[in-house]
Amino acid sequence: MSVIAGSQAIRQAGPASAQATELTEVELVWIEKQIEHWIRFGHETSERLIDRRRRCVSFAPESVFALIRWAANRFGTVSSHLYVVRTVRPGYVFQTVPSVVPGGDILLHVASWPKVERVLSHIDAIEALRIDPCAVAPDHWRHLHNRLATGEPPRPYTLARHRAWLKRLEASQ
Repeated sequence: MSVIAGSQAIRQAGPASAQATELTEVELVWIEKQIEHWIRFGHETSERLIDRRRRCVSFAPESVFALIRWAANRFGTVSSHLYVVRTVRPGYVFQTVPSVVPGGDILLHVASWPKVERVLSHIDAIEALRIDPCAVAPDHWRHLHNRLATGEPPRPYTLARHRAWLKRLEASQ
């Protein structure tokens, strides 16, 4: 097949699959003690089993979720990453994230298990306030990312901050 024919096939497939591209899909893998990808929080719209070790979950546009990717070998942890991602609407710019199709707006990304643990404890503290982590102000996730990147302690997310975010969100609508 020539390059031109291939590009035409892609263009023809585009409009027919427009409905499918509205959702953001995350492929999750679970191979015990080797590769483990899981969602820490987020409201999934659908789930599809690929095989006994893999599944694919979908999120609606403007959703926020946390993805943890961990891998190890016989000597221990090789890599661990935590991403807090906001999904985007079709046609908007996005950043690529491994296992996330097409990608999203990365609000927070940490690498190394100690940093992942700090973010997980921060998420636990938010949930202790009975706040859904999906509803947290995007600016707070960016703040947490920047503070962890510089080795500074992050400010806690409080009920007062959350109320201010909800008022700001209400005023913008």
